[in-house]
Amino acid sequence: MADAPDRLQTPLSRRGIERLDLMLLCAEALDLNGGEAMVWLSEEMGFQDLFPNRVELWKRRCSNPLRRNTRREALKPEETDALIRILNALAERLYPMLRTLLSSAEPPELNQQRWDLFRGRLKELVQERLNPRRGGVQRLLDPQQGDALSLELVQAMALSAGEGGFERLRASLLDAVV
Repeated sequence: MADAPDRLQTPLSRRGIERLDLMLLCAEALDLNGGEAMVWLSEEMGFQDLFPNRVELWKRRCSNPLRRNTRREALKPEETDALIRILNALAERLYPMLRTLLSSAEPPELNQQRWDLFRGRLKELVQERLNPRRGGVQRLLDPQQGDALSLELVQAMALSAGEGGFERLRASLLDAVV
């Protein structure tokens, strides 16, 4: 615990912020009430001082340079850590769904249907909220690259659930290459 303040002060890179927001977008694709869940979790976890309302939470997510409407203001380390903690809680809540998506024990047709539903919803959210002229967004919308990227994002979310998830996710975001 002695090294926690140092880790808190390490800001996320541009790629880390992109990846964090994409994972939050995946959570919204998995849960139709994902946006509301983020607001509720923010209040439940005591982040009212960082995100007093849904608009402030949305503004922080708009720090992602891939967004249609992006903010140039850098996120503070405590804001990124709060968003990571919210994502951890969402991943914990959505873990049964994440596990089902990643399961190889399911019949291939059923698994394919689940992935198609998830990818369809994610594609809608990407087209609605992200700038289609950005290379990262084009890769997400590309049928081959997008499938691989969405699998990678879902795997990262699944790994962030549970004990030690915050540290695992924070470390992966510090090294992010999207």
